[in-house]
Amino acid sequence: MGGVARRDVVRAAVLGAGSAALAACGSPLDPRGAGADGEVALTVATNAVSGGKNADEADWITRWVVPRFERRKRAEGTPVRVRFAPSGVDDEQYKTKLALDLKAHAGPDVMALDGIWVGEFAQARYIRPLREVAGERAVDWAGWAQIDPKVRSLARFEGKLYGIPAGTDARLLFFHRPLFRRAGLPADWQPRSWAEVLAAARRLKRLDGVTPLQINAGTAMGEATTMQGVLPLLTGAGGRISDGERWYGDTRELRAVLGFYRDVYGAGLGDPRLQQEAKGRDKSFERFATGRLGILAEGDYFWRDVIAPKTGTAPMKGRDDEVGYALFPARAPGAGLGGRDHVSLSGGAVHVLNPHTRHPREAFALLAALHSAAALRARLGDSAMITERDDVNDAVLGRDPMLRFAADKALPVTTFRPGLAAYPAVSLALQEATAAVVAGRSPAAAAAAYRSALKEVLGGDDRIIG
Repeated sequence: MGGVARRDVVRAAVLGAGSAALAACGSPLDPRGAGADGEVALTVATNAVSGGKNADEADWITRWVVPRFERRKRAEGTPVRVRFAPSGVDDEQYKTKLALDLKAHAGPDVMALDGIWVGEFAQARYIRPLREVAGERAVDWAGWAQIDPKVRSLARFEGKLYGIPAGTDARLLFFHRPLFRRAGLPADWQPRSWAEVLAAARRLKRLDGVTPLQINAGTAMGEATTMQGVLPLLTGAGGRISDGERWYGDTRELRAVLGFYRDVYGAGLGDPRLQQEAKGRDKSFERFATGRLGILAEGDYFWRDVIAPKTGTAPMKGRDDEVGYALFPARAPGAGLGGRDHVSLSGGAVHVLNPHTRHPREAFALLAALHSAAALRARLGDSAMITERDDVNDAVLGRDPMLRFAADKALPVTTFRPGLAAYPAVSLALQEATAAVVAGRSPAAAAAAYRSALKEVLGGDDRIIG
């Protein structure tokens, strides 16, 4: 892929395929209209639709958040009418639609962004810091006391908050306990190094019909390769992907990461075919659920949504007894970033305000309502997930020991992806580096090729370290 093409990956995330996105999502929304009888008219948008993608989120907003917010504002003497703008499209289509609306000074008053889009939208001046839009009320919001500073970083760019984080997650190693028993491995397995992970995988390889280890690789896995594989490993080797606006290139830490991929796929501890298939990740889930995959590096949603006994896409009736979970170890004890023994990686969405809203006070009130403890607990019902609020987590995570483990053990050692415009293209280059190693290229050659790709992405060497 040439330099111009690689740089276009960055621009295409916001501006490419604009007409297709408009066709898929509808025409621009104008946040400046007024409701009937003097009502303030607001619009909130997320990539969710009842009966389709993220249906629970759409139903929660329309059936719980909006009616209660409207009743409260009417009781306060400020009638507000809120419209939910649903989408059920590919994330890139949704992203492009928002960007085009914001560029036209239109769009919803409150909208959901993936955390890694914040810097990109901020650099394009499509969004502004929350304080600039909503004033001091955004600073004084009581809910900030319940959101850990590390979680707030999802919504932060260049030291300024652009919105409120909408939940977070953690990356872990999941392992299949019945397979571990057959291989003579402990049920309470917690590896302390990459070497111990590989040693367990070699024991699992002795079992017929079992893939020992799935660590996502290649471009077919997309961002899952970077999130579930490269970045946790890079942090565990003591490395970073970026430092401010500068990006790390061919470093010894990256070579160590690619060396781990070689050790996995070069020794037959992982299935290289899965990394080349469009549905390879889903197949890895199915293999784990049916006892044909021993160790899987994934986010906590794998536990919540994929192998959930009653509602999962690959349900495991005996999940709570059969599935173990462990922290990602550093390359060796103390070798992780900041001297850590274990690491994780987290992501999440962010709710932001349209800088062109005519009703910043009411728009911020709606934003705050989406992140109230009562609203989050209503969304969860009897289920559990890691939310952005500590008070809600304290109340609901006790229902699920795995999620309590993720919140208590993984989040304190987690890191987040950089919210910079170049990140999508950089991530693609990392995926290509892992694909090269899986295909048999040396880690050194793949790291050198990554640096060359990085130079093309950034348009030169000035912002490359190493």
